[in-house]
Amino acid sequence: MNNIFDTHAHYADHAFDEDREQILASLPEKGVKYVTLASSSVEDTAENSELAQKYDYIYAAAGVHPESVDTNPADYLETVRKAINENPKIRAVGEIGLDYHYDGYDREKQIKLFREQLELARELDMPVIVHSRDACEDTLVLLREFKPKGVVHCFSGSAETAKEILKLGMYIGFTGVLTFKNAKKALRALAEVPLDRLLLETDCPYMAPVPFRGKRCDSSMIAYTAQKAAEIKGIPVDELLEITCRNGMALYNIQ
Repeated sequence: MNNIFDTHAHYADHAFDEDREQILASLPEKGVKYVTLASSSVEDTAENSELAQKYDYIYAAAGVHPESVDTNPADYLETVRKAINENPKIRAVGEIGLDYHYDGYDREKQIKLFREQLELARELDMPVIVHSRDACEDTLVLLREFKPKGVVHCFSGSAETAKEILKLGMYIGFTGVLTFKNAKKALRALAEVPLDRLLLETDCPYMAPVPFRGKRCDSSMIAYTAQKAAEIKGIPVDELLEITCRNGMALYNIQ
C-alpha cells in the first residue's frame, strides 16, 4: 500500500510532543502518500502551517473548531486569512462546524463562528472541513445556505443524513470507527456514499481502528479502515485506497 491519503489528522496535538518528528519522517515509508492537517485554533493553524512547509507530503487547513469558541481571539478571522494567503500549502478552511455534545455549549456563538468561516471560505474560493457532532439539523441548514465545497469529516450520522450531504456535492470522511463492533450506523452510511465522494481519515491521535482501538492513532493505521471500507464496497483494498487518494487530491487541489 503506497497510496494512503489521511485527509484529516492532528499532528500538532500534544499526544505527539515526544516523537512528532520521528513519526512524520517515517510515514511515507509506511505507504502514506499525503496527509492534511486540520486545525482547531489559531495556535493550531500556525503549527500546522509550519509542519506543512517542512514536509513535502503534508498539507494543512486553517480554522477554528467550535469547541474553541470561548477562547478564540477577536481577530481570529484575520489570522486565519493571513495564514491562508501566506502559505500555498494551506488548502482548506477547517476544521469548522458545530458541536453540541457537551453540556453548556453556546449554540448562537457556535453558529456565528461557523458562519463567519463559511463566509471566509466562499470569499477565498476554498473547500471546508466540517465538524458536526449532535448538531445535524443546524449543520445542514448552514451547508444548504452556503453550498460549500468540502467534506463532512469523521462522519457519525445516519444514512439519510449522508444522502443530504451528498446532494450538496460534498465529500464524506470516515475514520477507524468503521472497524468498531458498534459501527452499524456508520457502515450503513458508508454503503450510501458513492466511491467518488468517499474519503478516509484517522482524526489522529484519536479514533484508532481495531486492533489498535484505545491507543494513539497515526496515519499508517488507515490501512485497517480501508480494509473494512473495501469489504463493504466489494472492491479490492488497493483500488479503494487509490480512489480515496484521488478524491483527496481533487478536494485539496493537489496536482
